[in-house]
Amino acid sequence: MAKPRAPKKTNKRPAAKKSLGHGTKLKVGLVGFGTVGSSVAKIICQDADGPLQLTHIFNRNIERKKIDGLPTHIRWTSKIHEVLSSDVDVVVELIGGIDPSGRWVRQALRSGKSVVTANKLLVSESGPELVDLARKMGKRFEFGASVAGGIPAVIGIQEGLAGDRLHRIAGILNGTCNFILTEMEAHERSFETALKEAQARGYAEADPSSDVDGIDARAKLVILTQAGLRLRVRSEQIPCRSISLIAAVDFMYARELKCAIRQISVAQKNTSQGVRLAAAVQPALVPEDSLVAHAHGSENLVMATGEFAGRMVFSGYGAGGDPTAVAVISDLYTIARTAGAPPEALPGAAEVPDSVSGDFTVPHYLRFTVRDRPGIVASLATILAKYGISIDALLQKPGFPHSALSFVMTLEACDSAVLNRALEEIARLDFHVERPLCLPIFVD
Repeated sequence: MAKPRAPKKTNKRPAAKKSLGHGTKLKVGLVGFGTVGSSVAKIICQDADGPLQLTHIFNRNIERKKIDGLPTHIRWTSKIHEVLSSDVDVVVELIGGIDPSGRWVRQALRSGKSVVTANKLLVSESGPELVDLARKMGKRFEFGASVAGGIPAVIGIQEGLAGDRLHRIAGILNGTCNFILTEMEAHERSFETALKEAQARGYAEADPSSDVDGIDARAKLVILTQAGLRLRVRSEQIPCRSISLIAAVDFMYARELKCAIRQISVAQKNTSQGVRLAAAVQPALVPEDSLVAHAHGSENLVMATGEFAGRMVFSGYGAGGDPTAVAVISDLYTIARTAGAPPEALPGAAEVPDSVSGDFTVPHYLRFTVRDRPGIVASLATILAKYGISIDALLQKPGFPHSALSFVMTLEACDSAVLNRALEEIARLDFHVERPLCLPIFVD
């Protein structure tokens, strides 16, 4: 009797799960039902014929959060495990912070659910790890709402510019700082007065340090660096400086230079000698004809520069319930379109750069406030020349007292690290009334 044939060996992988078919909806569970969460629920439920179905809403003290007008099939719960152990396809995390949100996001991914989040702290700290975990599980981790929520910057960079090789991302990532600086510029106000106005309008918190010191914008820059430049970087590697250093006199001199002052976040990738990243968040001068100079009030603006397509710009208002909810919904639509995609079709891991620094070779603005006496400019020029730094222009407006005379030098392009060493020596001179202010001058 003939022996039965052994099964034929094959190297084929198991077929990927089919994408959502006609009439099949992506089941969504909301974790967090605040301003953004309620807007997400409203948008999903208003589109009854769309590809999304909201099935679960989690929040602490859920009874106080319930609202009328949503479908009766939605399960409202204050028990997170009811969402994580349910049959939802996607968990939308909108509670913010690192813990417990980070634990819940990891549990959701490990249980075979995709995740959408607006949590910039979590993404900036653990984004690459969570992207890798999602990829391992064949799921998606989407975070378009975590940066400039009302602007499709992340999704535009990740999908719209996926065919390019991006090497620079820059722009205005904090609407609070932009409001304060443009308020100072337009109305000749002090930083303190402009900050109080921002707080009165609800743009700034009672403790505004995260915004004005650049911490919020830095977290967003980390996310954009991961998404656009494909580099894995930690927040503490990127220096940031406060806009509270800026005074009304700086806007006066900026106008003389045909410039504006904005908080600029910039990350620049260089691959000529290994993979190097220069990144910083700081107040800077920008020419009046720059797109950045025309962002006013609480607007955000993101510029991505690539090898082939050149510069692309995303701008608009980056906060608020409905704008951020639109970014969340866009991420959900991305997941609906790519449901069942094989792991190799998902975004790859970001790489760790060989070096990260805050140094840029650009022109600079220096503002000095001194007790006037002969020889001050000569002393400054001597030290700058010692470090190979050339003065471009000297500006001095009349009307300042000799006991606190303000004047400005602009410098030709120089390395900021070298300039900082020169400024350390300059700061030891005995005629200063206050420490010199140094701002880079960035050109688009």
